[in-house]
Amino acid sequence: MNNMTKNNPLYNIITFGCQMNKADSERMAGILETMGYDATEDPNEANVIVYNTCSIRDNAEQKVYSYLGRQAKRKHKENDLTLVVAGCVAQQEGEQLLRRVPEIDLVMGPQHANRLDSLLEQVFAGNQIVATDPVHIFEDITKPRRESQVSAWVNIIYGCNERCSYCVVPNTRGVEQSRTPEAIKAEIEEIARQGYKEVTLLGQNIDAYGRDLPGTTETGRNKHTLTDLLYYLHDVEGIERIRFAPSHPRYFTERLIKACYELPKVCEHFHIPFQSGDNDVLKAMKRGYTHERYRDIINKIRGYMPLASISADAIVGFPGETEEQFENTLRLVEDIGFDQLNTAAYSPRPQTPAAQWKNQLSEEVKSDRLARLNRLVSVKAEERSQRYLGRIEKVLVEDVNPKDDTQVVGRTEGSRLTFFAGDINKLKGKIVPVKITQVRPFSLTGEALLKRIDN
Repeated sequence: MNNMTKNNPLYNIITFGCQMNKADSERMAGILETMGYDATEDPNEANVIVYNTCSIRDNAEQKVYSYLGRQAKRKHKENDLTLVVAGCVAQQEGEQLLRRVPEIDLVMGPQHANRLDSLLEQVFAGNQIVATDPVHIFEDITKPRRESQVSAWVNIIYGCNERCSYCVVPNTRGVEQSRTPEAIKAEIEEIARQGYKEVTLLGQNIDAYGRDLPGTTETGRNKHTLTDLLYYLHDVEGIERIRFAPSHPRYFTERLIKACYELPKVCEHFHIPFQSGDNDVLKAMKRGYTHERYRDIINKIRGYMPLASISADAIVGFPGETEEQFENTLRLVEDIGFDQLNTAAYSPRPQTPAAQWKNQLSEEVKSDRLARLNRLVSVKAEERSQRYLGRIEKVLVEDVNPKDDTQVVGRTEGSRLTFFAGDINKLKGKIVPVKITQVRPFSLTGEALLKRIDN
């Protein structure tokens, strides 16, 4: 939001990539506001600009350099401009960033997000700083500046110990570090006191939560798991919905499915990336499961919760992927019918094994396969949407429809975007029963049953 007073210095944060990055940006915004900065949406009037970067795809990385180039020119004219590159590109490139764009003041990896204030103090003392060393992520006491007033992200585990052959995340976000259940619950209780109705628990590999924490049950099972955490957090007063994402098929358990079935506040929405529908490709990716295992997980979920919403991620054009192997991915998408599928053509990333392989596919093949998969995704999503027609869905109202101010927009328990006529001043943060009258592949329209508002 633009700040109309010029008394305080201004900051602008531009975020690329995943929900983890968005959560990190909210924490950094909280730090900057504690330091006396106000937010502005215009980077050209900001005194501090933070680029919170993503290295999953090459195009996101190149976009960062483009933005940096424009602000580097501005810095030659304005001495009080501070440029910060945070996130995964910062961790990956380190001092190389300074060689490429010497106007940068601070390069900091994701593990250092909580240290932005102390790092900036070093910059203001006249130093150019690179903070990419592995660190223990100390408990965050900063109040994030959250973008939403209804739904909040809560990190429960940082880092990733997996070694998927295409993925740069373990190199950029470090090893797994779980927060304690007590710290997570305290943050969620504070979120509830602030009036938030929904939390989404986040982790690069959320199903790995707790395996680095000490303690076992009488039967020898690790007593700190995502399943146990859901039971522990469920009764926080004021929180109406709990989500978690993303899940790894290798670690997804029936015990977790049962917990989601038994706990009313846990949404029946599962984001479980499969990446490929072919076992040989999955093996080359080092994913640690088969497509049969993945199908079994989805069947178990639907056995407990037939109407559950299923979303996933998929990669096409992985090195060596044959037409037949790609068709196995199409077959899995056809058979399962996802509510939403995030798709991408394989992009070689620095310091990953797959980037070194000789059997890279052409951009033409990758683009063709991505287009074919996306066509199927839209068809299947539209088919899945039909089950909503005529149903009454509980919609948590988040905001006004930016295209029609007579309507509000929110999400169903299955995370389907839903529009209906209403006054945002009266309905924001409310859970409203809505009868669905129109369905589209990725969104719904309905009529509010306002006499039946839950809260």
